[in-house]
Amino acid sequence: MPLLLLSACDGPPDTNPNLPSADPKLGRALVVAKGCAACHAFPDVRWPRGGLGPPLAGFADQGLIAGRLPNQPGQLIRFIRDAPAFVPEGAMPAMPMSDKEARDVAAYLLTLRSE
Repeated sequence: MPLLLLSACDGPPDTNPNLPSADPKLGRALVVAKGCAACHAFPDVRWPRGGLGPPLAGFADQGLIAGRLPNQPGQLIRFIRDAPAFVPEGAMPAMPMSDKEARDVAAYLLTLRSE
């Protein structure tokens, strides 16, 4: 039984995320404008290229967000806006953005596939 519970915690990433009306192109612009790129390196953002947080190339292929949350669109949107609520010991701050902006950022992150 413990094996079953453990495997349920590390589900696969959502390969067909459902984010209607989200705009990945706007999400890419938001990661620069909101300061995400000051801490994280993104594969298609030349500057800034932060090194404090993990690089986010291939993010869509990861099973977990921050090593502990299922990489699913709804969870990702909530994490983007309020990471400390989910990982209080982490360095990522709560991000001042609307739900629409967080949806756009999530849509962008879910386009970042491993090469």
